[in-house]
Amino acid sequence: MDTIEALIEQLQKTLVEYGPSVLGALAILVIGYFAAKILTAFLRRALTRAGIDETLVRFAANISQMALMVMVLIAMLERLGVNTTSFAAVIAAAGLAIGLAFQDSLSNFASGVLVIVFRPFGVGDFVEAGGVSGTVEEVQIFTTILKTPDNKRVIVGNSAVTGGSITNYSANATRRVDLSIGIGYADDIAKARRIIQGILDEDQRVLSEPEPVILVLELADSSVNFAVRPWCATGDYWGVYADVTEKIKLAFDAEGVSIPFPQTDVHLHAVPSNGAA
Repeated sequence: MDTIEALIEQLQKTLVEYGPSVLGALAILVIGYFAAKILTAFLRRALTRAGIDETLVRFAANISQMALMVMVLIAMLERLGVNTTSFAAVIAAAGLAIGLAFQDSLSNFASGVLVIVFRPFGVGDFVEAGGVSGTVEEVQIFTTILKTPDNKRVIVGNSAVTGGSITNYSANATRRVDLSIGIGYADDIAKARRIIQGILDEDQRVLSEPEPVILVLELADSSVNFAVRPWCATGDYWGVYADVTEKIKLAFDAEGVSIPFPQTDVHLHAVPSNGAA
């Protein structure tokens, strides 16, 4: 009987001594858990209203909730009387080790955030980035997925995308088509210009503003080269490029204007004999 009374008395002392700390720790855990969820939901709504990409919103919300729960656990351990200084040091060391081990991934992540926030390109744009040219299919946190013109799928790390220059061919509504057309030195420059101008005038895809430019750019080794620079809608670029080139060739053939190929004239001079045997 004395043993039972002693155990009950010891239990009462333990509850009196540690009970408030345990209850306080449980309260911190419960309140902290719901507070973390509320703050995370608020952050998610704020980022969504700001127009941030959904992928980034989810990632930021998950990271924020994890960080808040770590803070709640540390506060709970402190309430229980646990020395959290060494615990925090262990977390910091682990974070440093993880950061060093995944520095390339973290670099891709940071670059992905920049791409998503500043939007140098979007899905469907034709770009040249990270040494690859293609149509953007998807922008993810760590990578950007491109489809090349020959239908290959290329996955480029976002750090490679932001680490160099980005050329977005789809960013503007119009583009200038740059053609170099050569005629022979014996051909009529004015006639060739009229033929080219007529072809551009007939093509409805060629814009009147900005006005197309046709000028003599170079007196080359074998030809007189025109710079032909019409403007068109971005989506019509390659169609205008190919069709205008073909029409100029056919019109020049029909009008007797030559398009010379590289050639070299060799002149032979007779050397008089000096009478030697």
